[in-house]
Amino acid sequence: MRGSYGQFCPVAMASEVMCARWTPLVIRELMCGSTRFNDLRRGVPRMSPTLLSKRLGELEAAGIISARQDAKGAKEYRLTEAGEELRPIVTGLGVWGQRWVETGPTLDNLDPELLMWDMHRSLDPTPLPAQRICIQFVFQDLAPEKRNNWLIVDPETGAEACYVDPGFEVDLYAECALRVMTAVWLGLDRIAAALDRGDLTLTGDRAIAAKMQQWLGLSPFAKENKQVA
Repeated sequence: MRGSYGQFCPVAMASEVMCARWTPLVIRELMCGSTRFNDLRRGVPRMSPTLLSKRLGELEAAGIISARQDAKGAKEYRLTEAGEELRPIVTGLGVWGQRWVETGPTLDNLDPELLMWDMHRSLDPTPLPAQRICIQFVFQDLAPEKRNNWLIVDPETGAEACYVDPGFEVDLYAECALRVMTAVWLGLDRIAAALDRGDLTLTGDRAIAAKMQQWLGLSPFAKENKQVA
């Protein structure tokens, strides 16, 4: 792995494995169900492919993940027993961050691709009609090439995040600043409040719009209180 702390303390030895840059986030993505290299990249879009490959190699050498080829020859990565035991540790980091890291800096770290990827994983199709649904998110504050993103929900294939026009008829348009939708997904704001302020505009199927807070799904840490005294 990386340079040693030179201490026999288990905290020091575990930190040599876990505290390399990006490593906790790679483990987070594996915990969330990503197994393919490209899916892992979508969860850490600002991490270079070269560094991701290096970290995966280090985690495999440390016995935290295993790599194997599926029936089609594609490489898959999965947490080992040792890796699964990191689940409460990584989750605990997220809970602490949700409760104690200031909201301002959190919402300064905006990334439309990561938001759409996270939203598609947490989306709850139950309140939606049992048919293919296309939802277009228009982030008004972004450059034109980043502004439009889509969620496709299909009863047979599940939810999918799209960054180029999928070519389907749009059932609902959601227009807002990226910061607004990020705050909603993090549980720092609500759809109804954003609509009342005029920060969010929904156009299209009224039934789908009315249930957006239900089907959108939230960050797994959204329920945690922040900065509890």
